[in-house]
Amino acid sequence: MPEVTVTEHLLLHQKRSPAATGQFTTLLNDLILSAKIIARSVNKAGLLDVLGGTGEVNVQGENVQKLDEFANRVLIYRMERSGALCAMGSEENADVIRVSEKLTRGDYILIFDPLDGSSNIDVNINVGTIFSILRRKSPSGDDATMEDVLQSGTEQVAAGYILYGPSTMLVYSTGQGVHGFTLDPTVGEFLLSHPDIRIPERGKIYSVNESYWHYWDEATREAVGYFKGTDNERGKPYSLRYVGSLVADFHRTLLYGGIFMYPMDQRDPQKPQGKLRLQCEASPLAFLAEQAGGLATDGTGRILDIKPQVLHERVPLFIGSRRDVQAVTDIYTRHAK
Repeated sequence: MPEVTVTEHLLLHQKRSPAATGQFTTLLNDLILSAKIIARSVNKAGLLDVLGGTGEVNVQGENVQKLDEFANRVLIYRMERSGALCAMGSEENADVIRVSEKLTRGDYILIFDPLDGSSNIDVNINVGTIFSILRRKSPSGDDATMEDVLQSGTEQVAAGYILYGPSTMLVYSTGQGVHGFTLDPTVGEFLLSHPDIRIPERGKIYSVNESYWHYWDEATREAVGYFKGTDNERGKPYSLRYVGSLVADFHRTLLYGGIFMYPMDQRDPQKPQGKLRLQCEASPLAFLAEQAGGLATDGTGRILDIKPQVLHERVPLFIGSRRDVQAVTDIYTRHAK
């Protein structure tokens, strides 16, 4: 069977994918080039001066890592020159990045986390770039509006992530299933390696940071206890696996099944809804989960139905196998009565 590149795969499915316009293909190609540049630096992280922090704090109140800053610069520079975008939103930037009228503008909006899990770089743990692609609603040629950017997850035309690990992988969906591509360094191309990924209906792994147990409400403790105990659908405890890098934990969940949880907690009164960002983390991964046959919820409602009110809105996240996520939803619903 001949090896299929990302672009070839997109073109082969173009008739079935309304997003696969020439502009969209250009956008994806520039995103792939950005990923290759970032992967090159990630793979040399122990040899180049890219480890550790910059000494700055980002809009999220988090210490900025050198590779965070590098990945963010690469993505902004390359993508604003793609000719396919009118605006971008980055986890590292407080405001929307509008493409200058001096450059060619397109009809798409890219929202991204440039390097998720970057605090793990120093100890050589998987990190990744998460992205969401929206189509503008305002007239072409004008400056993008906040209404263009603040769209619910159901409006995404594509979403995915690039995982930098033992191999570099691109996993994405345009609403026609989820497909994975592995970077072959000998030819410099992402080749189809995981066609039509499906999450198992029920898994046997749960993933959560249990050190926050004392900051959780009763519904959350019961939900986590469901997977730790024997009174569940399996009749025995699930195995605990937690990397602490969202893209790595989700990738394992996508392939093996189970559930990843980042519930709201009471550690920080300024962040009552939890830590994860809706538009650059939860929403794109929820899009992938549903396309692969899984579910994603904030505990009571579907992640993709949430319309953001601000760019860096945060949400709780429960994502993974359909029956495992449904079990959590049932527990939260019962506690809400």
